[in-house]
Amino acid sequence: MNLSEEQNMMRQSCRDFVDDVVLPFIRKNWQLEWSMSPGERLPPSILQGAEKVGIRALGVPEEFGGIELDKAAEVSTFALIAEEIARGDSGLADKLVQNWKVSVLLRQFAPRHLQEKWFKRLIEDPQFLLAHCLTEPRGASDRWLPYNVPEAAMQTRAVKDGKEWVINGRKQFISNGYDAGLYVVYANTNPKVGMLQGTSSFLVPRDTKGLTVARCNETLGCRFMNNGELVFEDMRVPEDHLLVENDALGKAGIYFRPGKIIQAAKNLGVGVRCFEVASDYVQNYVQGGRILIKHQAVALRIADMATRIEAVRALLQRASRAVDDNAPDADTLCNMVKVFASEEILKVAQHCLELHGGNGVMLDFGVEKLFRDAAIFLHMDATVDISKMKIVKSMFPLTAGKYAGPE
Repeated sequence: MNLSEEQNMMRQSCRDFVDDVVLPFIRKNWQLEWSMSPGERLPPSILQGAEKVGIRALGVPEEFGGIELDKAAEVSTFALIAEEIARGDSGLADKLVQNWKVSVLLRQFAPRHLQEKWFKRLIEDPQFLLAHCLTEPRGASDRWLPYNVPEAAMQTRAVKDGKEWVINGRKQFISNGYDAGLYVVYANTNPKVGMLQGTSSFLVPRDTKGLTVARCNETLGCRFMNNGELVFEDMRVPEDHLLVENDALGKAGIYFRPGKIIQAAKNLGVGVRCFEVASDYVQNYVQGGRILIKHQAVALRIADMATRIEAVRALLQRASRAVDDNAPDADTLCNMVKVFASEEILKVAQHCLELHGGNGVMLDFGVEKLFRDAAIFLHMDATVDISKMKIVKSMFPLTAGKYAGPE
């Protein structure tokens, strides 16, 4: 892939940040990943470091103090940076990319005065996080098959009352949900129509009365990003906090498409780190009187890891370009690369784990973390099976199964 000068500079800055700051922190403080006090896991210095290298506020318009990327290659650049950060830690990458993706959404749909307020807050506070609240306890990626019927609508409901919207419901599995300062919340506003015609999105500050951050979800991997559960009880937001009325899901492609690309890129970053540590280990660790790589079974695994990584990278580059170009097959390729990366990189991580023998499953050695981080991608931004159904639906819209409702 031919990178622009800007992309090369950003990639190198991110790589240096990961090598000099993130990886040393992770190795020295591996126990913090298991702290049951979520706010204590990642120290403020890490996000401050991301601020110093200019990657914390990507997607925020330059007039508000953000870093604007070349629009013709914005998603490709997001992917490039996400890969580098996830090479250090996938949780940190997810903290940052939520800010990027939600910023793109806000610059498109938020009223000017709210952009001025919240982008200013985001720029001024390195610890400020954004979150996108779609998933619910009774409905997640299955809704995108689609189940476009009224009975499959969002359980979270919003009703207009004078100059306010009153929102009741619950959101689950929300990235940055536990500690974000500002949320984009999706709710049903027309129960008489299908989900795609009756879902609206709202801007909700953390201190809004009626909003409760119920818990931090303790995940298998990606643990330096605090996934959360939210409850809304007669929560009122001003009418100008409505972002998109009824067609919120149709208009959210600017969030969802880059999201698939970035998920694959983060997954790739984990795979690259697996390859780095495995390659170093097998060329220095002696077993049976010789370094591991001289054993043919080990060499074959290293070759397999490298091949899978390059295959993921190739599809990722094609899918990224399709999104940047708004190509007709962009949706199909987004889902393909999300699925392909999650399955292939998990195999890469398995090789890495097994090549380290008993060391691979020791918490303080650091390799099992990569395996856990790779495993969680099977469930992030849609499950593998749902994504495959969406691929078929996008390729054969007239004949693919509807998956819900009468034929």
